[in-house]
Amino acid sequence: MNDIAHNLAQVREKISAAATRCGRASEDVSLLAVSKTKPASAIAEAIAAGQREFGENYVQEGVDKIRHFQETGMMGLQWHFIGPLQSNKSRLVAEHFDWCHTVDRLRIATRLNEQRPADKAPLNVLIQINISDENSKSGIALAELDALAAQVAELPGLRLRGLMAIPAPKTEYERQFAVAQQMAVAFEALKARYVTVDTLSLGMSDDMEAAIAAGSTMVRIGTAIFGARDYTQ
Repeated sequence: MNDIAHNLAQVREKISAAATRCGRASEDVSLLAVSKTKPASAIAEAIAAGQREFGENYVQEGVDKIRHFQETGMMGLQWHFIGPLQSNKSRLVAEHFDWCHTVDRLRIATRLNEQRPADKAPLNVLIQINISDENSKSGIALAELDALAAQVAELPGLRLRGLMAIPAPKTEYERQFAVAQQMAVAFEALKARYVTVDTLSLGMSDDMEAAIAAGSTMVRIGTAIFGARDYTQ
């Protein structure tokens, strides 16, 4: 078993154990492999190990990888855009990705809706919440969620699937869980109003267990699968 396959098996085991501890089924939590800055060869190893959902932070890099795997005939992959999205890059996301996790304003949602090709299924979108109220992070306040969700739900080229957040780093489990629970409450309320809502993208390597205990349905894991990133390249 190669390193990536081994790492994937370990991560899946941790997800399963975390789900079991809080009385959830492991199938209720999907694994998004964050492949930003990693070469197509590393993604191919993950695919060989059964991984099908990949998250990219940089638009052009992600598009290049999507095209690469389309050209090699690799079907059945799901590509998630999980980085901050600038208006001038929205067309590439609308045309190539299956998901966008970082919708935080109507202008971006409208552009994605208009630019989504008619021959593709609606783009799955998550509204990003700035749950820790950090100036450096994208996302809206929870108080703004109802209004934006109502607007996004009306756009035919998009499918509102739920919420995403990147909480401020906390080392104590209790503090991680408290923040995750705020997201879970908002998610359940949204799910009660929109039949398409089924995804809470919450939890990374350091806070995955607390996120799963609170109700996350998708965790985003990169380094634990692919190894440390080299941002000097």
